[in-house]
Amino acid sequence: MADLTCTTPFLLYPSLVIILFFYSINHHNQIFSSVVDDDPSCRLSSSPQAVFSSFRIFPFRSSSSCLNITSNNNSTSEVVVVEEVDEAVERIEEGLAMARAAIRKAGEKNLRRDRDRTNNSDVGVVSNGSVYLNAFTFHQSHKEMEKRFKIWTYREGEAPLFHKGPLNNIYAIEGQFMDEIENGNSRFKAASPEEATVFYIPVGIVNIIRFVYRPYTSYARDRLQNIVKDYISLISNRYPYWNRSRGADHFFLSCHDWAPDVSAVDPELYKHFIRALCNANSSEGFTPMRDVSLPEINIPHSQLGFVHTGEPPQNRKLLAFFAGGSHGDVRKILFQHWKEKDKDVLVYENLPKTMNYTKMMDKAKFCLCPSGWEVASPRIVESLYSGCIPVIIADYYVLPFSDVLNWKTFSVHIPISKMPDIKKILEAITEEEYLNMQRRVLEVRKHFVINRPSKPYDMLHMIMHSIWLRRLNVRIPLSQ
Repeated sequence: MADLTCTTPFLLYPSLVIILFFYSINHHNQIFSSVVDDDPSCRLSSSPQAVFSSFRIFPFRSSSSCLNITSNNNSTSEVVVVEEVDEAVERIEEGLAMARAAIRKAGEKNLRRDRDRTNNSDVGVVSNGSVYLNAFTFHQSHKEMEKRFKIWTYREGEAPLFHKGPLNNIYAIEGQFMDEIENGNSRFKAASPEEATVFYIPVGIVNIIRFVYRPYTSYARDRLQNIVKDYISLISNRYPYWNRSRGADHFFLSCHDWAPDVSAVDPELYKHFIRALCNANSSEGFTPMRDVSLPEINIPHSQLGFVHTGEPPQNRKLLAFFAGGSHGDVRKILFQHWKEKDKDVLVYENLPKTMNYTKMMDKAKFCLCPSGWEVASPRIVESLYSGCIPVIIADYYVLPFSDVLNWKTFSVHIPISKMPDIKKILEAITEEEYLNMQRRVLEVRKHFVINRPSKPYDMLHMIMHSIWLRRLNVRIPLSQ
C-alpha cells in the first residue's frame, strides 16, 4: 500500500473520534431482523454477460414475495411509507423490465443482420463489433441506462470518512466517481430515493485508512470493517431500502487494496451487496455476477488522462517493455527471467535516466502489465493511452468491463507460469494479427478515459453501466 502521508490539522482527529463513536452505537444491532424468506431465486443465477453473449433475459418469479418486509409497528404512517416504497419499486421494476426487453430485442435483431454492414452510426460505438462481445446489445443497454439509471447517495456521514475521496494518483477513481455523482451535474443523480435504481454507500475507503489508521500501529482491518458495517446498520435501521433487497441494489466503490476486506467480517451481510473494486481477484472472493471490476488508473494532478497516438505501428520496433518496482511475487518472477536480459523485451526495475517512461511505451508493440501487490495494474490503461497492446500477466484477474468488451481482440494474456516464454509467445503473433489488435486498442481506449463531466461511453459511464448490469440481473419484489 502506498504511503499516504498527510499534514492534517490537529483538530481534525478529535472530530474523527466523535464520528466513529456516533457510528459505533449501532455496531451490535441486528440488521436483518425485519427481513424474511431468503429465496435464492430472487437473484438470477446467470451472469450479466449472458445477456450479451446469448441475448437471453432470464425469467423472474411470478410472486412478489421473494423478500418480505415485516414490521412490528402497525401505525397508519408506517403503512403509508411501505405503500409509497412499494409503488416506487413497482415503477422502477416495470422500467427495468422494459429495458431488458429492449436489450433482448436488439440481440435478436443482430442475429438477423450482418454486423459489418450496419448503417447505425450513433456515437460510433457499433462501428466495429470486434472489440465487443456484442455491440448491438451493449449499445441498446447503454441507451436504456441513460434513460432509466438513477443513483441515490445516502446523506449520512461527514467528510473526510464519507462523501470524500482522492481525485488524483493511484486511488483516484474512488474520488472521481464520488465527486461526479455527489457534486457534479450527473444525469444519473437521483432527485430522491424513491426514483433510485441503486443506492450508493459513500464510504471513503482511502480516507478511512489515511486518517483512522494514522499512525500505522496495526494493519488489522477491523476498524475499516466496523466503520462500514456501522454505516450500513445506521441506514438500514433508518430507511427501508437496504432491507427490502438485502443490499442487492446497494454498492460501494474503491480502488484501495483493502477494499475487498470490508465484506470479510460478515459475509452474510454483504452476500448480495455490489462491490466495485480494482482488486478483482476471483480467487479471493470477487464474484463477477455481483461485483464490478474497476480499471486502475493513475491520475496526475491537473489532468485526467494523457491519451495520445504514440508511434504508428510501422515505427514500433521494440517488441515489449516494462518498468516498475518489485512489488509482489509476480514481478519478482518477471525480473528473475527478464530484468535487463534481452534487447527485444526491455524490463527494468529502475528505468535509466536516459529513457522516458511514456515514450518507451509509445514505441513498443507490447507493454507488459504484471500484477503488483494485487492483480490490477494501472499499466493496462497506460498501455491503451499509448496505443500499446497490453500484455496482462496475472491469474484470477477479472478484467474491467469484461461483460461488454472482448479483451482477447486487443490484449494478450500470459499466465504467471508462462512468464519464461514471454518472448516466444509475442513473437508468434503475426504482423497481421498485431496490426488488427493495435487498431482495436485505439478504438477501445475511449472507454478508459475519464471526462468531467462524464460523457457517453467514457470510463465513468462504463463503470455505471457495469453497476447497471448487476442491477438488471436482480428483481426486487414488493413487500406483502
